[in-house]
Amino acid sequence: MAARLKDVAALAGVSVRTVSNVVSNSATVAPATRDRVMAAVEELGYRPNLAARNLRQGRTGLIGVVVPEIHSPYFGALAGHLIDAARQRGWTVLLERTGGRPELERRLLEGSEGHQVDGLIVSPWSTSPAELASLAGGLPLVVLGELEPHGSIDHVALDNVAAARAAAHHLAGLGRRRVAAVGLQPALGHGTAELRAEGFRQGLREAGLGPVAEVEVADLHRTEGARAMRELLPAAPDAVFCFSDELALGALRVAAERGVRVPDDLVLMGFDDIEDGRFCAPSLTTIAPDRAQIAERAVQCLTERVLGRLDALPGRRITVPHRLLVRESTGGPATPV
Repeated sequence: MAARLKDVAALAGVSVRTVSNVVSNSATVAPATRDRVMAAVEELGYRPNLAARNLRQGRTGLIGVVVPEIHSPYFGALAGHLIDAARQRGWTVLLERTGGRPELERRLLEGSEGHQVDGLIVSPWSTSPAELASLAGGLPLVVLGELEPHGSIDHVALDNVAAARAAAHHLAGLGRRRVAAVGLQPALGHGTAELRAEGFRQGLREAGLGPVAEVEVADLHRTEGARAMRELLPAAPDAVFCFSDELALGALRVAAERGVRVPDDLVLMGFDDIEDGRFCAPSLTTIAPDRAQIAERAVQCLTERVLGRLDALPGRRITVPHRLLVRESTGGPATPV
């Protein structure tokens, strides 16, 4: 016999109303209580009639997630977290990628006006907050990244300045004095690389240093990291901060080809904490954003906007934590795999 609401309530030790609020997203429920209810839902195999519920409430039960890339390990993992966080609240995710191309970002936002989805979580590379709000036509939006809040659009972001500053402090604290950066992207308008460069320079200044070189890249992938390291090696840096782990992996390969020992001759670190960084040799020191927290906060914000609880409130800027993970590429311990 199919599980009922009251069966879930009894197992979770809460009221039927609380279970209903959790599965319908109709009211705010404490995270610990929500987790207990969802565990009971999974254990009993309870499946609410989402189609009927959404029809009654005038919603589709779908949210859109728009990211620049899905082949990137960072965005692939983030998309997985977003899907998990949405599923816990009863949403189904439609995933799209834009390649950071402005025409695709705008077309997807304009297409959402027909309310094929109840709301969007967007990581834009080319479209300003004012354009986002105008193109979406009042559809609830949450933006991931560095753009400033506009209207009722919430932003969920990492403090890239503080994170890159911590990276510079780490490299300078190792006694390295010829510190370089790889990852500037002046052609893009989303600001992430500029903020990481700003934090990197701040951290070096505080250590009484300046960058020995800063190398621009077309993207944040391995091929560009390899090219940048070939360009950089004549400057003889003794430390390199790459603005992504993929860049760092490409740079690490070229260092090995040229006989540059990491971390003896050169210490090297990345940003993003992708899985490959734990498995390469040497394992990669990195800045680890809390991707699960980014996804959780973004989906929670969107849910609140879709349900109309925050209509009178301006857009919020939510900053998620990060950690410095010291591994073999800057002299840290071997990483268990």
